[in-house]
Amino acid sequence: MRRWLTIALSLAALGAIGAGLYDRAASVPTRDAAVPPPVPVVTAEVRQHDVPLVLTGIGTVQALNTAAIRSQVTGILESVAFTEGQSVKRGDVLARIDPRVFQAQLDQSRAQRARDQALLANQQTNLGRDEPLLQRGFATDERVTGERAQVAQTQSSLQADQAAIDLARTQLDFATLRAPFDGVTGLRLIDPGNIIHPTDATGIVTLTQVQPISVVFTLPADDIPAIQAALARGTVRAVAYDQTGTRPLDTGTLLLINNQADANTGTVQLKATFPNAERQLWPGTFVTVEVTTAIVPDALTIPADALQQNDHGPFVFVVGADRTVSLRPVQVAQRQRGTVLITGGLRAGETVVAQGQYRLAPGTAVADAPASAVPNTTTASAGMLP
Repeated sequence: MRRWLTIALSLAALGAIGAGLYDRAASVPTRDAAVPPPVPVVTAEVRQHDVPLVLTGIGTVQALNTAAIRSQVTGILESVAFTEGQSVKRGDVLARIDPRVFQAQLDQSRAQRARDQALLANQQTNLGRDEPLLQRGFATDERVTGERAQVAQTQSSLQADQAAIDLARTQLDFATLRAPFDGVTGLRLIDPGNIIHPTDATGIVTLTQVQPISVVFTLPADDIPAIQAALARGTVRAVAYDQTGTRPLDTGTLLLINNQADANTGTVQLKATFPNAERQLWPGTFVTVEVTTAIVPDALTIPADALQQNDHGPFVFVVGADRTVSLRPVQVAQRQRGTVLITGGLRAGETVVAQGQYRLAPGTAVADAPASAVPNTTTASAGMLP
């Protein structure tokens, strides 16, 4: 019994010693718990360079000129001299109307003029013979006066004959339909052999001028002063992009601001022209237009992914010399094509976090990492990452 009691007391003593050693070991912090590893992030430097101030609007491409090719005379459409979708030059023949009726009218007018010219020559001969006889008393004053009136009447008839000839020649010229400007033909709306009239609802074809071409787009009415100031300084550059605003289509110039803003929408229409040498702009399509109003010298810019937002406004995480981050509020002037123009809160050469912000807090240590190793900040900022 004494032996078992001694064994039990020994075991209890050993347990107490082991528990004390465990508590001591647990109370000593490990190196990993005391210093967490740096958070991997992608960083970017605050750049200083000249930055254009750009206004962006959505617009519609419009042909510089559009004309429905209609006949100005009534007749049978004899032939069509264009192919649908063909590029034509000003003065090119597009269609012909049967000219025989108009040619006959022209010939008739010319014949009438020739007859009146012969009549006038005869009357002037008689007058020239009788005027000397009147002075010698061998002709009456009444006869000479009548001959003078006949000459004047025939001269007036000749003027009417010339007007009839001009009209007939114009009608004959109208029988040939020509392109009024350089452009592209559309779908043919009538076939040869049909009778066409000036009052027809549709013409033969619609011609549109696509080189150059124009774009009408809208901007907030608050931008009018900036645009007017830019126009006063000189030519204002405009760039047209596709609907997504990613693929440039052409570069042109701003032409005008509409003379009245829309009070219902608070916007104003603007018109820009583009050479459209590659025909990337087509009438009726929607495009995005960027207008450069000014150039800001020595401006500060950061990547758009670096900009964050909280209840107090925009901010960025700035990486210090000790590789820890601090939260810095900033003032933003413009966000354009992945770049943010900063007007306050940063200095040139500072380093900001461009990706990986969702794990950061002021004082967090960071380490540079490739973009593929850092989660996307867009989804992180939306609360989609843990």
